[in-house]
Parts: sequence; structure tokens; C-alpha cells
Amino acid sequence: MARFYPIIDCQESGHDAGGLAAQLVEAGCDMLQVRAKGATSAEFFSFSKAVVARVGRRSCVIINDRFDIALAVRAGGVHLGEFDLPVGAVREIAPEGFIIGATARDPQTALSAQEAGADYIGAGAVFPTGSKSDTRFIGLEGLAGIAGSVKIPVYGIAGITLENCASVVRAGAYGCAGITAVARAQDPARAFRNLEQTLRQAAQARE
Repeated sequence: MARFYPIIDCQESGHDAGGLAAQLVEAGCDMLQVRAKGATSAEFFSFSKAVVARVGRRSCVIINDRFDIALAVRAGGVHLGEFDLPVGAVREIAPEGFIIGATARDPQTALSAQEAGADYIGAGAVFPTGSKSDTRFIGLEGLAGIAGSVKIPVYGIAGITLENCASVVRAGAYGCAGITAVARAQDPARAFRNLEQTLRQAAQARE
């Protein structure tokens, strides 16, 4: 499983989302998330469907927040936030092999999500970010507490760059998730490979 988990945002990528997803998959990305905050259900469905169609079975597409849309576009999973459906409720009716991610900002929330059937945790905000206005800052110390509380992979999110991503793994996380680190790069595929290599090297050094 890749250490860098790209998030393709509707506002950030727009009509280029399918092309961005294809570039990332060619670079070795085996899991990516589709996010469309503020979009209507119809817009989110169309956006997600286009990405899934472009990626096919070459990578697992995770839909942010919306379990219904994830099922409708035959995505590989859903990422559930603080105010979304409970992890346990989704796990009860999700198809076999369906991946469920959950947001956590403290160890107890992460542990509860793991016990309810989550496959991974997205923890943040680790660093300041402009792509999400409603998030709370937990820093590397908060991330370390979450990573130490669960056995499932933890991805640090928010404000991730090539320069700071290794510190996320050194804090105990499995990897990083982010939007702009690849979406705003001149060469998204190269940016993904550089992030992935840096994170893997940090993980090896930690071992």
C-alpha cells in the first residue's frame, strides 16, 4: 500500500480530475480519494464516476463522506468524517472488501473507529492548510498519540509537502494524505513518486 494517499478535490482539479488520477495511477498510486465539498449530490456523483471510469481497477478509489455515492459509482471504499455515517453502521452493510477510512483528531476516536471496523485513520490537521477551513490543528504530537493508539494504518493529513512529509512518518504514522502536493505540481506523477520515495525512506529509517 502506497505511503502517499492523494486526494483529488473537485474545486482544485475540476475537469482535469480524470487526467490527474490517470497520471497518479501510472506513477504507482494504488489508492486515491475523491473529495467534493460544497458540490451537489449530482455533481459529486458525476465527478466521482468520471474518476472511477478513468482509473478502472488499477487503483482503489475512495469517496469522501458519501457512502451512497461510493456504492453508486462502484468505488472501492468511503472515507467517513466526524459528522458522517458511523463506521459501524457502514461496515454492517458494506460489500465484501470495501475499505472504510475514518477521520480522528484524538486517540479515543481513532480507537473507536478501529473497533467499529475502520481500515485506516486520517488524522489531522498536522500542519496549517488552506484547503480545509473547518479543521482543527493537532500537530505532530497529536498525530503521534493517535498513531500509537491503533494497529491500523494512520495517514497524517493537511499541509503536507515534500519537505515535511518525513516528519509525519517519524511521528509514527504509516504515511500522508494530501491535495495540493500533487494537484498543484507541474508534474503530478513525479511529485507523487518523490513523496512516496521520501516516505518509504523515512519508514525504513524508523524501523
